[in-house]
Formats: sequence, structure tokens, C-alpha cells
Amino acid sequence: MKSVLIGVGQAGGKLVSALHAFDAAENHGAVHGAHAVNTATADLQSLPSPVQTRLVGQSRVSGHGVGGDNELGAQVMREDAAEVLDAVTVTAEVDAIIVVAGLGGGTGSGGAPVLVQELKRVYDRPVYAVGVLPGRDEGSMYQVNAGRSLKTLAREADSVLLVDNDAFRQSGESLGSGFERINEAIAGRLGLLLAAGEVDAGTGVAESVVDASEIVNTLRDGQLAAVGYADAAAAPDAAENVNVVTSVTRRALLTGTSVDVDTADAALVVVAGRPSAIPRKGVERARRWVEDETGSMQVRGGDFPLSSDSLASLVLLSGVERTGRIQAFFERAREAQATTEDAEVEDDAAAGWAVDELDDL
Repeated sequence: MKSVLIGVGQAGGKLVSALHAFDAAENHGAVHGAHAVNTATADLQSLPSPVQTRLVGQSRVSGHGVGGDNELGAQVMREDAAEVLDAVTVTAEVDAIIVVAGLGGGTGSGGAPVLVQELKRVYDRPVYAVGVLPGRDEGSMYQVNAGRSLKTLAREADSVLLVDNDAFRQSGESLGSGFERINEAIAGRLGLLLAAGEVDAGTGVAESVVDASEIVNTLRDGQLAAVGYADAAAAPDAAENVNVVTSVTRRALLTGTSVDVDTADAALVVVAGRPSAIPRKGVERARRWVEDETGSMQVRGGDFPLSSDSLASLVLLSGVERTGRIQAFFERAREAQATTEDAEVEDDAAAGWAVDELDDL
């Protein structure tokens, strides 16, 4: 899926940089522009040159950031949105615009929803958001910022693909020390999702093509989405890989997505590897298995040619708003807001995942 990427804030800029690097290294051709927007000069200076940078809020914070204040981050983006849009080129061949942000900080959590709103006002193609949730051990401010930002993003974007930092952390690893590795891991699975349909002739031709429309139609079925990924060594003969495909799809769905799979409204299964090693029977069996696990009749599937000795399965789930992990996140955010404001929170929370006690931005 040909996409223009716009990272907002420090985490968003670094993840866009990692996605651009992955796409370039694999020669997928899915990224048709990579941009980073921030209120802090130092964060932009650390990004490699292929990523186009834009400093906003100079008149208010003089390049020093917003200090975690996402209301200020939103205000700055409203004032400078026209300059950001002028710097972004979206050609006719681009399938979607993707805004990437860490939801715990100030610039990303505040600015991303505003930028999504402005992009949707200008362009007639899907505008998606990738939102990175803060870890459980990050402070109250980050939890509240993320809760408010996600609630607003879900209203503005065509779909929000959630990334949970905690799901990528290794045992005993601090979040700070693992950021680079985590970004590379996230970029690998998101980069493969974006690459669907952008096939390099040198890697062969997919038998059951997964293209941009499959991703768009899957994401259309829900406000929040999640991606799971797993891989394993492949045998040379496709007939020997039927169980391999089933196994990696099971791991991608049950341990890779970090959500309750039976809450999903739609899914997409992509099996990637050498065309000669991908069993048609295995791909169809994996798709049907995901259909059974999710209980959804909206499960699409196909394969993606990849020069690799492994077989990988990528599972995109859409409509996961009701999953327990997201409900737990909103509960943490609501409790953090109550603690921060020294206010009581009523026990009878509003029905649904978009918690009313958390204000919109």
C-alpha cells in the first residue's frame, strides 16, 4: 500500500525513520514520502536526512518542546498545520496517509489528532494513525495523555493501528534501553503490511494477491486495529510447509496481536515467503482458522513474495475496541487522571471503550 508517513513528536519521528529504512532496505517501494514534525529542534536533528523534518511552535516554545503538555501540542499544531501540509506531497498514486505518534508525550499525543483532522479535510483518501501506547511503568501524565489522545484520534482517523510498547519489551529490559530494537521490530511488521501489493518483480508473483484495497477494506470495519507477526524456517518444498503456515499464523494471532481475537470485526492474513515455498492449502487453511478464532466472516487472505528462507504470517485485526487490554489501558488512564487531578472517579464507567471521564483534546 503506497503511503505517505508523517511522524509527530519524538517517538513518531523515530518510528517513521525506522519504517522508511525498512522499506528502502527491502526495496518494497511502499513509502512515498517520510516526514517528521516536532516542537523540539534536537529531536529533529537526530533523524537521518531521507526523512523530511518540520519544526512547529517556534513562536511559543522556541524549539524546546512542549514539556508533555498535549493541550499545548494540539494548539501548536492547529496554528502551524498549514505549513506542515504545504511541506507534504501526496501524489495521485498514494493509497493512504499515515500519521505516526507516541501517545504519551506532548507533541505527538496533542498534535497527531489535529494533523489527522486537517489531512482529512484536504485529501480524499484514507488517513490512518499509528498510535504507540506508553508502557505500564511510565508516569501518570503519559497514561492520561495517551487516553485523551487515543479517544480523539479514534474519532478523527479512518482507523487507528495500536502498538503496545510493553508487548515488545524483553524480560528485564527497560523501555528506554530497548527503544531502538522495539522500533525496528515494529517497523518490520508494519513495513510488511504496507508492502502488500508492492511486489518487486525479482521476488516472484503472488498467487493470491494482497493489495491496498484488502488493507483498506479490512481497516474500514473498525476504529481500532492491531497487527500480529510470527515466522519460522521453511522447507524447500511447499507441500512440507502446510503445518508451518498454520503454526506461524497461530502464533501471530494468539501471541502477536496482544488483543482478544474474538472481539475483532474483520481480519487480513498475509503469508510471506518464497513463492515456491508457500503452500496454497496452508494459506487457505490459515485463513479459515483465523475466521473460526475471530468469529468474523470478514477475513481476507493471500500471500506476499519475499526473498527469505523463512515463512512469515502477518495478521491484521480490525474492530478490536472491546478487547480487554484496551479496556485495561483506558482504566489506567482514567485512574491516572483522577490521581493527577485529585478527583474522584465514579465507579459506573460509561459503556463502551471510549471512556467519558477522559476529556477529548
